[in-house]
Amino acid sequence: MSLMEIRQLNKTFNTAKGNVHVLDGIHLDVKNGEFITVIGPSGCGKSTLLKAVAGLDSDYSGEIVLEGEKVNAPGVDKGFIFQEPRLFPWLTVEKNIAANLSLESENTSQKVKELIKLVKLEGFEKSYPRELSGGMAQRVAIARALLRQPKILLLDEPFGALDAFTRSHMQEVLLDIWENNRTTMIFVTHDIDEAVYLANRVVIMDARPGSIRKIVPVDLPFPRKKASSSFQEIRQTVLKEFEKIEEPELVDSAGI
Repeated sequence: MSLMEIRQLNKTFNTAKGNVHVLDGIHLDVKNGEFITVIGPSGCGKSTLLKAVAGLDSDYSGEIVLEGEKVNAPGVDKGFIFQEPRLFPWLTVEKNIAANLSLESENTSQKVKELIKLVKLEGFEKSYPRELSGGMAQRVAIARALLRQPKILLLDEPFGALDAFTRSHMQEVLLDIWENNRTTMIFVTHDIDEAVYLANRVVIMDARPGSIRKIVPVDLPFPRKKASSSFQEIRQTVLKEFEKIEEPELVDSAGI
């Protein structure tokens, strides 16, 4: 059963150099409980697609529907994780997770405790963002997004700024969260190994204007071994398709 339906999504940016057509006829069904990764060259519209799905950008043609309701604004049913954690520096870990909800509420307090355990931050409840590593801070951001039990969690290259060891650890943390909660996730990345390691399906986007070039199913059980022949076979399928993509025309593609 589809949780979300994206139908003929088109997006154009107006720039000083003229119009830039970024998304072209995106058509995708997202199943309930599915983990989808999206990969493509810089500037192909991955982040733009995610912002539209989140309701952060409604200036497009086409339609995005979440459980029968058209998406046209942000809401608690859609969690969004940015590339940087964006924590409140004056709040502790537990208060950052609770955000504008009071920890004096027994229900909120219990949920925060459960999430701290889920993201493996026990013992850091009273710590401030300046006292956390990059990976720990991103775990706080994930816990905060999960507090309101969103129907879908959207992640825009959340591990891109982390070192290789921390990135690998965060992949395991995220998979633990997904396997425990079965929260539907769409995860944007530049890393092919990461895309295959996490996903039920890998969506490969073409160069500008961004369209879906190919969707590769990843029918591998968890936990996955990157060195296994089955993993490498799927990785090669994605890589070969990715290598056929022509790089988009050079423009300022930050955040596209």
